[in-house]
Amino acid sequence: MKTFSPNWVSSKKPNKQRKFRFNAPLHLRGNFMNVHLSKELRTKYGIRALRVRTGDKVRIMRGQFKRQEGKIEEVNMKHLKVYISKIEHVKRDGSKARYPIDPSNLLLVELNLDDKKRMPEKKTTTEKVVKVKSESKPVAPKVAKVKTESKDTVEKKPAKKVTK
Repeated sequence: MKTFSPNWVSSKKPNKQRKFRFNAPLHLRGNFMNVHLSKELRTKYGIRALRVRTGDKVRIMRGQFKRQEGKIEEVNMKHLKVYISKIEHVKRDGSKARYPIDPSNLLLVELNLDDKKRMPEKKTTTEKVVKVKSESKPVAPKVAKVKTESKDTVEKKPAKKVTK
């Protein structure tokens, strides 16, 4: 039976998990192609993972090609595999064949930003604001205006400190 149930939430059974992955439509299969970003890219863009694309530079983290880097040549959505340049295995007859790698074993090192919509503006402009306390200037207490019974007079009282 090759049907996909959108109502399926999760299961502990591996056969049901495999069935979900194999029968998932393309718009959900893209979520399986997410790859973690390197620490530099993570701080720069403020996101942890991103869908892999042709032209991205990746580092292989697991398997026989561990610690090697290369550009992505092809993303196969049907088999949920990625093909990387210079990553080949040698057959018995001496010829070379491309080696399919699962995206979960990769780390994004450099992004292909040909498409401007790939990184939305809000994600690229996130910067951490660091507050520095100035030791030379004493901080003045905040003054709150409190209205009394008469409309003409306004008393100035120091603001209450809020404790959490």
